[in-house]
Amino acid sequence: MSEPATPTRAQAAAQRRAATVESLRASGALACPAALPLAARRDDLMAAIRDHQVVIVAGETGSGKSTQLPKLCLDLGRGVAGLVGHTQPRRMAARTIAERVAEELGTELGATVGYTVRFTDTVGEQTLVKVMTDGILLAEIQRDRMLRRYDTLIIDEAHERSLNIDFLLGYLAQLLPKRPDLKLIVTSATIDTQRFSEHFAQPDGRPAPIIEVSGRTFPVEVRYRPFGARDDDPDDDRDQVQAIVDAVDELAHEGDGDVLVFLSGEREIHDTADALRRHFTESARTARGAAADVLPLYARLSAVEQHRIWQPHRGRRVVLSTNVAETSLTVPGVRYVVDAGAARMSRYSHRLKVQRLPIEAVSQASANQRAGRCGRVAPGICIRLYDEPDFNARPPFTDPEILRSSLAGVILRMKSLRLTDVESFPFIE
Repeated sequence: MSEPATPTRAQAAAQRRAATVESLRASGALACPAALPLAARRDDLMAAIRDHQVVIVAGETGSGKSTQLPKLCLDLGRGVAGLVGHTQPRRMAARTIAERVAEELGTELGATVGYTVRFTDTVGEQTLVKVMTDGILLAEIQRDRMLRRYDTLIIDEAHERSLNIDFLLGYLAQLLPKRPDLKLIVTSATIDTQRFSEHFAQPDGRPAPIIEVSGRTFPVEVRYRPFGARDDDPDDDRDQVQAIVDAVDELAHEGDGDVLVFLSGEREIHDTADALRRHFTESARTARGAAADVLPLYARLSAVEQHRIWQPHRGRRVVLSTNVAETSLTVPGVRYVVDAGAARMSRYSHRLKVQRLPIEAVSQASANQRAGRCGRVAPGICIRLYDEPDFNARPPFTDPEILRSSLAGVILRMKSLRLTDVESFPFIE
């Protein structure tokens, strides 16, 4: 009798990965917490992913999409023939989501779950789920045109419509017919889902299935508190910083809970943080109000400082954030939001012929996303530092980045990524 053939290195790796998945399944680590809205659609999601090559998952931030979809894929047996790749628009989100999924699976970061961002790679031989920025996956396409390393891809926060996301969605639309074994899950807020579904139409012409996941939302009261001289109050001489201090004071009388303040950049965050700390120090000295911790949150912040946002705490916190907390991250404990109504937007200047980062008013969709951040754990209050007519005059949605970029720059970027010609590339729009 001939001896059984020794498994190849790839077969042995697949066997180890299958054993890891089975161990996780047996321990119950792949179960979805019942408190998350996604738990109610878990069976529907599993059936859709099992039966279709592409699935669109629509739901607000906080529904559990980012943390539970990788676990759900593992429960379906994905991650054995290749990695489950999970993309995020921002480095901070990639790292925190990888940490959260690893914690829920009961493993160390870099073992079953790893992440890759610029200058940092924690993915090893035992990794089943790889969380990365969409730029990292785009760079991998240049080395591996068929993306053989992955058996499942999750493109998260696709509604942000960055250039990287548009390039990825177009390239994957071309790749999927050549890789029938590759599964694709595209997640989005409840905007543009039909456009994504039609973009990834099935071979018989039917749109890709859309699974709606409701957000964990409580009622949110919106209050408009504009500042500066205006028709109804010509003597108002407050600037934005003082308006935020007044808004935080107003919310302090509403009950317990943290406050999330949306600002346009680091300079505004530091100016506001200094003013709030002076205000709280003065309030404590005169016994006029309770103090609170003031925490900044932006992309260039060190990992140690960013981790403070998710650590257990006592007392009230005021988190000052850029739009990184608008969709990519859920800051725990937030009951109140103060929205300054602006963000830095990359936009090409036809007059100066350069790409700029001007501060612009956010769209209605972004403003509603911000307001929804305080309705995750209990009824919330959102104070907007502009008036209602201003909100109603804003565009419904944020322009996709490709419409805010130089066409020459887009073409050169596509050439550097070795994508097809612009004329034949399947852009979303």
